[in-house]
Amino acid sequence: MERKPDAIRAVVLIFAVGLVITGFTSLHASEEKQSASARAVASGAVLENVALGDNR
Repeated sequence: MERKPDAIRAVVLIFAVGLVITGFTSLHASEEKQSASARAVASGAVLENVALGDNR
């Protein structure tokens, strides 16, 4: 009976590591989107498109 808890622990550990990796990846991706939009606004690219009537 000692083998079953070890296998269950391994499965739970692999699942937890997967969740952590997914969380960090999602966090990193959302930060990149925010910084890209902030750079676009700072450079005036968004403002120029609005001034030209390009409402995409």
